[in-house]
Amino acid sequence: MKTRLEALKYGLSFPDTYQDAPFHDQNWQLVRVKGSKKAFLWTYEMDGHIHLNVKADPEWKDFWRSACASVLPGYHQNKEHWNTIILDGSIPDRDIKRMIAESYDLVSDNPTRRIYEAVKKVPRGKVATYAQIAEMAGNRKMCRAVGNALHKNPDPLHIPCYRIVNSQGRLSGEFAFGGEGAQQKLLEADGIVVTNGRVDLKKYGYRPVSKSKEEKYEP
Repeated sequence: MKTRLEALKYGLSFPDTYQDAPFHDQNWQLVRVKGSKKAFLWTYEMDGHIHLNVKADPEWKDFWRSACASVLPGYHQNKEHWNTIILDGSIPDRDIKRMIAESYDLVSDNPTRRIYEAVKKVPRGKVATYAQIAEMAGNRKMCRAVGNALHKNPDPLHIPCYRIVNSQGRLSGEFAFGGEGAQQKLLEADGIVVTNGRVDLKKYGYRPVSKSKEEKYEP
């Protein structure tokens, strides 16, 4: 990836994004997230090369800077949170795309979306607690937010909220999943035994396997 057009095209491939030129200067072309209007990709030409500014996880910013000579602290932005990528041909396309994707994820992130993504990780035959989902979504203290999100589930077919129970393994109120006994029937269809409105967490509790960022980076 060497051109601005390639970078912008990839940035615009993410959901709910749009292109903007906020400074009335065509040298600065941004890709923003709709709704929040936050930019996750800044493009501009300097010293004969296209430069990209992308938001970086603080735990990853130094990795990218040390791994790629053409990744520098963010130009004219908070250097603790932004990196600058110089499109001089030295960085593999997959790494450039990974950094742009990470920037999009950081800028577009919201607790509800993280909750739903956490719920999707609970496999058939297992259940998780509200606190577990809150922790997987980044904040163990937002159990109430988990409950609210689950009751407003926009896609029950792909977000299996019925697999979430309280800290004692008890099922939610009947209204949450379509009527009396609905959650129990859904869990039983997954092969989970429900006894007196309760699931044995020792037997059916989900135990996620954590992966380090180093493992995540492997192609």
